[in-house]
Amino acid sequence: MAESDLHRDWMVCIVERLKNYFAGQKVYVSGNLLIYYQQGDPKRSVAPDAFVVKDCDPRRRKIFKIWEEKRTPCFALETTSASTQREDLKGKMELFARLGIAEYFLYDPQGEWLSPSLAGFRLVDGEYEPIPRDSEGTIHCEELGLTFWLERGTLQIRDSANGRRLESGMEEAEHLRDENESLKARLAALEEKLRGQ
Repeated sequence: MAESDLHRDWMVCIVERLKNYFAGQKVYVSGNLLIYYQQGDPKRSVAPDAFVVKDCDPRRRKIFKIWEEKRTPCFALETTSASTQREDLKGKMELFARLGIAEYFLYDPQGEWLSPSLAGFRLVDGEYEPIPRDSEGTIHCEELGLTFWLERGTLQIRDSANGRRLESGMEEAEHLRDENESLKARLAALEEKLRGQ
């Protein structure tokens, strides 16, 4: 369950951004979906806010069983908060490391406890180590080929190769609507200018 409306909205936005980016590829993107990791024990499950599994059928699922899929997520992200941070930094971090999830990110949309509000970790010899930020404060996710950063406290993601920002379907629609309004305004201004000549 999401901590708040804000956390739920970010969880959905991040999943949608990643789904749009990997559309048409053999990559499964989901979030808040139960991942079962020990056959025969239904209590052994976890539901990351967002996760990515490469070389995996992107079809819709009710649950994800690691032993049936023969795949483990390569990336997981939690939209963390003051009340979930202990579990996110201890229990989930230890579990994700045991499962072999190569990169683990935390985003604190309210900036309640994580400063800065974004952190990334990479699995090295079975334990997570912080991913260093570059000179611009960005964190490179090697597994996904993406760069994560904060813009006025808000999470942004871009393709590391071409710099294109990832957007959810809703964000794309908003930008298209804004561009359409801008084009209409420019067209009206040109028409007015032509009438004046």
